[in-house]
Order: sequence, then C-alpha cells, then structure tokens
Amino acid sequence: MVKLAVAGAAGRMGKMILQLAARDKAFKITGGIEQRGHATLGMDIGPVIGCDLLNAKIEQDPFPVVKWADVLIDFTHFSALPENLKACVAANTAIVIGTTAISPALMKKIVSASKKIPVLQSPNMSVGVNLLFNLAAMAGSSLDSSYDLEITEVHHRMKKDAPSGTALKLLEILADSRGVDNRKDVVYGRQGETGFRQQGKIGVFALRGGDVVGEHTVSFLGDGERVELVHKASSREPFAKGALLAAKFLAKKRAGLYHMRQVLGMP
Repeated sequence: MVKLAVAGAAGRMGKMILQLAARDKAFKITGGIEQRGHATLGMDIGPVIGCDLLNAKIEQDPFPVVKWADVLIDFTHFSALPENLKACVAANTAIVIGTTAISPALMKKIVSASKKIPVLQSPNMSVGVNLLFNLAAMAGSSLDSSYDLEITEVHHRMKKDAPSGTALKLLEILADSRGVDNRKDVVYGRQGETGFRQQGKIGVFALRGGDVVGEHTVSFLGDGERVELVHKASSREPFAKGALLAAKFLAKKRAGLYHMRQVLGMP
C-alpha cells in the first residue's frame, strides 16, 4: 500500500486525485497541504472530497505531512514547490510534480532533489498527451521545414500561466526534431504588420476562456495539405489517473529523475 499525500489538496486537481485515491485500495491517504489562510486548513480530507472521515488532515506546513507519506503529489503553484521539495528530501519521501511554469532555476532544484529521493516531473500526466508527445516527435522528424509548424493550446479562464506546460513541452520536442532553437526560432502570437511567415519558425498560441480543461493542437501546414495532431481533455480525470500511476511507480524506485514515458512504458 502506498501512503499518499497531496499538495494543493483542496484545488481542482488535488480533489480529483484524492477522490480517485480514496477508491483505490493501493493507496492510503495520509495528509494534504494547502496555502496559508485556506478555509480547509485543519479539516479532515474526507469531507473536503465528499467522503467519510479519513483521519488525514490538511495542513499548511509540508514537513509534518510528508513525513508520514511514501509519495507526495504536487500540483500547486510553482512558488510552493521549493518548500515542498525541501520537506520531501528531509523526510526521504518521493515526489510527483505536476506543477507547470517551472523556471530553469527551479528545475535545477528538482534535479538536485532527485539525487536524494525519487522525483517524477512532467508537464502532463495523461496517457493521451504522452502519446501526443511521441507522435509529435515522429511527425516533426518526418515532415521537413516546408511544412509550417504551429502549436495552439486552449484552457479555462482561471489558468494563470501561458503557454501551458504541455505546449512548451511540445515546443521542446518539435524544436529538437527539427534541429531549431526553441528560444530563438519561436513566435508567440502575432500582431500588426508581421510580414511573410519565415520558414523554420514555430508558432505558439495560447487561448483562454470558459471552462475548457485543456486542448492542444500541433499543425503541420504544407502546400496542398495539412496534418494535425489533436488532444482534447473533457475532464481532469485522465491527469489525476496518470498522477496516481506515477505515484505507484515512484514508490518502488530509488533516487533519480523519472518521466511519464517510463511510467507508461512508452519509448
């Protein structure tokens, strides 16, 4: 049985993860973490996620929470991640990181922590999106620069970062497959007199509105034909299921930095 704690326990993703974990006999929920002043602090997780008492509370301080857990799943804001990482290292607790908008400096901290504890970091944990990553790499290598490449993502109005972590991962994969610089050869949106489209550039666009869970489209636009790879999420459940698969995977691993392709058995 995997003893599980969740950071961002009362958020949309946190609740979904905990609801699924509560129905899975492979898990024992041991605690949750929320930000200072949150209305659920001190509450038992059970009523928060709509089930019976679990004898596991939501707390602000990550240290007493993670010391009872085998794995922490973290879908919080990136500003909370350093303290959660520090707590996990101190408690020798594995961590699954679904947080996005991770800076290079924060990534260095994740890599450093992975030398002491098992860490899995992914911008997206759904099976479908990870398949999209593989398909994008294949298409990017197969279709040359005569096919103009555009990435479009759509999310709900409450999402704070843009482009999404998934879109940025797609950009990284496609830039690598094309042999271009994902910092210089990118156009983030267009406005005004932009002139003709330069060959080899990759366009990235973020749309926000409504309650869209997440949509990502990679378009290869050639002369006379267009190839599109599309993933649409209608609920957060696929991401929560993937995070729980990652937690089961990580609970059996030694210190190291892992990725979802390993969890899913993808090349």
